[in-house]
Amino acid sequence: MLRYPAALLVLLLSGCTLTPDYQRPPSPVPARFAQTEGAPVEPAVSDDRLRGQTVFRDPLLRELIERALRDNRDLRVAALNVQAYRAQFRLQRAEQLPHLSADAQGQRQYLPRRMTGSDDGAISQTYSATLGLSAFELDLFGRLRSLSDKALLTYLASEQARRSVQLTLVASVASSYLTWRADLELLALSRQTLEADRQRLRLTQGQRRAGSVSALQVLQAQTRVETGRTAVARYQRQVAQDVNQLSLLVGSTLDERLPGLPLAAEQVVELPAGLPDDLLQRRPDILEAEYRLRAANADIGAARAAFFPGIRLTASAGSASRELSGLFDGGSGTWLFQPQISLPLFTAGSLRASLDYAQLQKTLEVARYEKFIQTAFQEVSDGLAARSTYRRQLLAQRDLVDATQRYYDLASNRYRAGVDSSLTFLDAQRSLFSARQGLIDDRLAQLLAEVNLYVALGGGWAVDEQHRRSAP
Repeated sequence: MLRYPAALLVLLLSGCTLTPDYQRPPSPVPARFAQTEGAPVEPAVSDDRLRGQTVFRDPLLRELIERALRDNRDLRVAALNVQAYRAQFRLQRAEQLPHLSADAQGQRQYLPRRMTGSDDGAISQTYSATLGLSAFELDLFGRLRSLSDKALLTYLASEQARRSVQLTLVASVASSYLTWRADLELLALSRQTLEADRQRLRLTQGQRRAGSVSALQVLQAQTRVETGRTAVARYQRQVAQDVNQLSLLVGSTLDERLPGLPLAAEQVVELPAGLPDDLLQRRPDILEAEYRLRAANADIGAARAAFFPGIRLTASAGSASRELSGLFDGGSGTWLFQPQISLPLFTAGSLRASLDYAQLQKTLEVARYEKFIQTAFQEVSDGLAARSTYRRQLLAQRDLVDATQRYYDLASNRYRAGVDSSLTFLDAQRSLFSARQGLIDDRLAQLLAEVNLYVALGGGWAVDEQHRRSAP
């Protein structure tokens, strides 16, 4: 028969829950991306393939990302937030368990004659030692459990927020690094063009002294030199600003002489898109939104439980004596059992308002969750569209560079032979510079689009466990 009261006690301590059953909202986007319609279904991208160490091929870029993850202040703040929410969860979870305390006290009190009724006053003394619990709440309706679930889900949401900061940091370092490499190549191209313009100016000045060309042609060559100097200064400024941006992201000074892969190399590995539903399990912003939605759902349970009675127990057992030496003698035992029940009768509508607020918060979190899914779908779709179009654009731009190179070579030969005027040669020179510049810009745009797609797919970075343990 003892097993029935024990089972009843367990039931009372565990309580029930008034939290609504959680159902994930249906996805508000199509089942497939428009760019993959009619193609075979691609398997979900594995976490290993999404690791930045696999996606980014440049060793220098990977080193810079590692340094940023170790030293960046924004990521450090996000890690501290995770630890703070974890502490709050542990604090809330502890409220579900009884808190035992041991107390010992002694008291000596003088009582005057008027109180003792004797000729002399009296000194009374008592000593006690007890072990007990104070105001332990029986979670019969799941209020504490709901609050603990909310704290846990908020902590998990903060971890996904940290992942979002990490992913944004990885993408920012990659984008800034690729922009820096592109500006370095543009600077080298502008310097090369400037040197050619200076040689052409010296040649034209010599021809002018020989009387074979006009002063107008000398001014045209001089204009090209000054234009080239302007371009060199502009790209020098951009390179310096790129280095400053990278140093800020990395958290330390960047050595500009570090070697890296050229922009034309395979800097970023192309990733398959998979299906939209894969994003629900991979994108940290979507996971964070769902955790916050579930936390709002748990908050409804706590708001509902507030309508019901609350039962708190205070109990203790120990010994008491008038003499310290007899504190633990036989017959000195004492105990206390003090149950307390509170029932809300009139709260001026505050409980109803709290429940309405919790339900509205859940509705709001549902809308936010759906918005994050729609945004992710758009970002992946944009990335896939950019991938297919940049391929064709880059091929066309390479063909344009080849064609303008042939045009420049022919115009240069004809100009030196005196067949054509300098106008044709200058036009060919401008076209070649513009085509090469466009090729670098298009290649950069293609790589940045792949980085954005990596982010849109919820890519990550395998952080060294030692670094994670040492993180603040």
